[in-house]
This record gives sequence, C-alpha cells and structure tokens, in this order.
Amino acid sequence: MAARIFLARHGQTEWSLSGRHTGRTDIPLLDEGRRGAKLLGERLHHAPWDGLPGVEVRTSPLVRAKETCELAGFGDRAQEWDALMEFHYGAYEGLTPAEIKAGRPDWLIWRDGVPEGETLAEVSARADEVVAWARSAERDVLVFAHGHILRALGARWLGLDISFAARIRLEPTSLSVLGWAYGEPAIERWNDTGHLG
Repeated sequence: MAARIFLARHGQTEWSLSGRHTGRTDIPLLDEGRRGAKLLGERLHHAPWDGLPGVEVRTSPLVRAKETCELAGFGDRAQEWDALMEFHYGAYEGLTPAEIKAGRPDWLIWRDGVPEGETLAEVSARADEVVAWARSAERDVLVFAHGHILRALGARWLGLDISFAARIRLEPTSLSVLGWAYGEPAIERWNDTGHLG
C-alpha cells in the first residue's frame, strides 16, 4: 500500500473565526472548535477508516492542533512535531488580510511572503520534510496542523511550487487526504467538512 497523508486542520478559534493570521500565537479552540474536533474523530473512527489502525500520527505542538488531535481520539498515538507548526507570520501576526492590504493592496502571501517572519522557501522546506516522512514507509499517516502549512503540504505532495497553495482553501476542522492515482501523487479528498453538517 502506498502511503497516504490524512490532513486534519484544527478546530475553530477566535482568530480563525475573525480571519486573523494565527501563526505562533497559541490560541485555544472555541466551543465550536471542540465540538468539530469530536465530530471529526467520530468520522475517522467509523467506516471506511475505522480508527485508521496502524496509522502514524503527528501533531503541531500548538494547543489548537494538539487539542483537536486529543478530542478526535488520537492524542495517545500522536507525536508533536515542529515541522507542522503554522507559518511564522512575523509582522503580520494577528492581522487580517484586509488590514494587510490597506498598506499593500496587491499583497498575496503565497507570492509575497511576510516581513520579519518565515520565508516561502522555509515553509516549502518544512512541507517537503513532512512529505518525505510520509513517503518513507508503506503506511498511512495522520497529521493535525494549520491552514497554511497544510495547504503548503498539498502543493508539495503534488510536486508543485508552494504558490499553488493559494488555490486550495481549507476550513477549520476539515479533513483532506493526499494519495495516489495511476502512480502519481494526487488529491483524494480536499477540505471535506461533511462531518460538521
């Protein structure tokens, strides 16, 4: 069996609800986010995945991802990994896109990056590290992390430049699966929030 990556974005937080860039600020889940994490866990523990026996689980060390992992029922199997931390937004931490565009009208994070934070090359290298780990053995992996790093993972799994991440949105508590089609890396499922319905 070729390795797949199951991607779980953390549940709703106050900052994700308001659209603020939440990089390394350690914001807890809202009640809605906790409820969503439990629903995600219920979905992963029923058919067709049945709790993903044998899956290797890693989580960002930030509380919103760790709590999502725990509430989904995978905390006892998870290892924290700094490579899964969110984009370090530097001077743009806590700002909304509208606030940033007030000073930089044409700004796009996936093209222009952020001042005083992580470069796009650094984010891409972290995503490549996760992809290499996922492909290192014939088993599925499950990661709990954040919107932008998971979008970067999607781009790099496909072998595309990180700028492709601009075209693949992710909602809080969404489930995505990166796998294979005809021997090539493929997106099997993306931004699936059916468990929240």
